[in-house]
Amino acid sequence: MARSPESPVAPRVTAPDLPEDLAPAAPSRRADLLAARLELGGSADLAYATLEQCVITADADTVDLTGATILDVAMTDMRVASLKLRDAGIRRLRITGGRIGTLDLSGARIAELELRDVRIDYLNLGAARAEDVEVIGCSIRALDMPQAELTRVRFASTRSDEVDPRGMRASHVDLRGLDALAYLDANSLRGTTLTEFQVQQLAPVIAAGLGIQIKG
Repeated sequence: MARSPESPVAPRVTAPDLPEDLAPAAPSRRADLLAARLELGGSADLAYATLEQCVITADADTVDLTGATILDVAMTDMRVASLKLRDAGIRRLRITGGRIGTLDLSGARIAELELRDVRIDYLNLGAARAEDVEVIGCSIRALDMPQAELTRVRFASTRSDEVDPRGMRASHVDLRGLDALAYLDANSLRGTTLTEFQVQQLAPVIAAGLGIQIKG
């Protein structure tokens, strides 16, 4: 694919538009929340809810936002074993700080997502369609992106033990700031940008995918 001189294009990520005054609210399935502050614990069910201009903190086992609509939301210091955003519609979501066991974004439709200074054991972007994503200062043990469609995604000062990009479709995906110990399929990195050193590290995986033996 031909690259323009300015490739990769940086993600267009802006801060959530939040009001000064937020009203406390309780979680409920299919809730319709506007300008709310939620402090979540235990198992919080917000599946198929609509959250607009909200701030969320949590010390919880599970926060279920499956199928939810997220617009201008900030999540801070999330300490959650499982944060489910599967099949959610997301526009301007910022997650800052904290520790998340599983962050499930599989099948989500994402426009403007920022992950900053978060420790994540397992980040699942399988089959997600994501535009304008910034991942900064994060530690991600396992990063799965099979069949994901990613546009204008950038990693900075982020580490991962294992990355699974199988079947990923990428455009302007900047992996130069992702220090990954292993990629499961280097052939699925078409459309990404890497440093020369990263390419050298991937050489054995690329060669194996092409059926090339490397011997000293």
